[in-house]
Amino acid sequence: MTMTSRAALALCAALALPLAACAKDPDAAFGQKVRAYLLAHPEVIEEAVQKLQENKQVAAAEAARASLGKFRAQLERDPRDFVANPDGKITVVEFFDYRCGYCKVSAPEVVKLINENPDVRFVFKEFPIFGGESNLAAQVALSPVAKPKTKALFTAFMAEKALDEAAIDRHLRAAGIDPAIAKKEGASEAVQKHIADTRALAQALAIEGTPAFIIGDRLIPGADMAAVRAAIAEAKTGTLKTVPNVKPS
Repeated sequence: MTMTSRAALALCAALALPLAACAKDPDAAFGQKVRAYLLAHPEVIEEAVQKLQENKQVAAAEAARASLGKFRAQLERDPRDFVANPDGKITVVEFFDYRCGYCKVSAPEVVKLINENPDVRFVFKEFPIFGGESNLAAQVALSPVAKPKTKALFTAFMAEKALDEAAIDRHLRAAGIDPAIAKKEGASEAVQKHIADTRALAQALAIEGTPAFIIGDRLIPGADMAAVRAAIAEAKTGTLKTVPNVKPS
């Protein structure tokens, strides 16, 4: 066992003991040693927090996997979603927010993946989690007038470091779309329900952050495009599950 591991265990023990009923007071000298070590090596706490976060992501992915089959049609075949390469045999689903920093990092790889793999269907799930301009960007992207140009808008919106309403309007005009029409259509009951349904689907799958990718029976949280490409390669061998071209019930 490494010193870091011993310190982490000691930290856990030191934190856990006060929570136990009728526990004896921890040894004062031992507690002082743990405190001194952590003060001298604060990176141990950062490492422990990072590991905890990683474990939570793995646990969430495993929990979601059990539900993917139940929601497969809603994930892969909702006719309201924009789909790139609609005739592809393998399906990738991404939940994203246009103002999410990690979504912006992965966006060029997403576009490259779509362009290089015509046999991969890519389902865009508008999942605005930051409110404000995130909601506006998702609404206009889903408007009937703008939806056919989702891929171009995705690229443009993601390239903006600070996506505000002025930038949204500018990119809509560049794509030949009247911002006023896109906003009016995006505020419709149908678009609002679409976004609400996507949020409910994410909640059912315990997806709380963006980006989140789903390929077959695999949920990949975060901007891990290497894992996404590996899952696609595995899917092409026929070992991951997809569903035929059917509409959700």
